[in-house]
Amino acid sequence: MKYANGNLAKTGDRVRLWKDYFGTIVCSIDDDEYTSEFPKDEWSYLKVGILIRADNGALIHYVEADEDFQSV
Repeated sequence: MKYANGNLAKTGDRVRLWKDYFGTIVCSIDDDEYTSEFPKDEWSYLKVGILIRADNGALIHYVEADEDFQSV
């Protein structure tokens, strides 16, 4: 997945999901990148996109980026 500016969204990136709502990419299914906390054998079933852990603890699966999605 890419940001609006064309840069690749990578595991570990801090992102702004929408106004005053932030999180961290914890795995990129598209690029086969996972963390020890979010391992491939538990999350690859999603097939595409990225998984973000929001600062409030919520997990959000993005299949494609929307206009508010950006790196911070």
